[in-house]
Amino acid sequence: MSSVVVILLLVAGLSEAAGRLLPVVARLSGVSQARVVSLLLAGAIVDGAVFALWPLSAWAVAGLVLPTAPADEAALVWTPGLAVPLVLAGVLAFPLLGPLLHLLLMVGVGAGLAGALATVAGVGWWEAAGCVAIAGVGLGVSVEAVRRLVVKLNTTRATEPAA
Repeated sequence: MSSVVVILLLVAGLSEAAGRLLPVVARLSGVSQARVVSLLLAGAIVDGAVFALWPLSAWAVAGLVLPTAPADEAALVWTPGLAVPLVLAGVLAFPLLGPLLHLLLMVGVGAGLAGALATVAGVGWWEAAGCVAIAGVGLGVSVEAVRRLVVKLNTTRATEPAA
């Protein structure tokens, strides 16, 4: 993976993490800036890693479910052209700015990955799109579970008034 792709994935992860984290932080009272920055950087690394794993996961799913298993030496990888829309998808992750646009753009990014997977693996586009979708949904569910766990662990619970 080139350094340009790594930077794009980290920027996409940072913008995705900001879009998911800032509304949660706005509801918390008394959160220090250092804690917000550390959560934001951790979220950026996690989301960037999830984005980096998407083509590899789609490649693995294709190897498991397709009758013509793709060759291992020509694995699907991110290119700058495939990774650039992730930055825009991350920016649109802000819940009030456009969850539908975010979803549509992620579908568009997935379609680009499906085209690349179909070319590299020598399978039909629909089969490749299914593999990309399975991998994307699996990674999305996993990272959402991690997000919810982190939010649950980091929220301060209001003390109940004494009766």
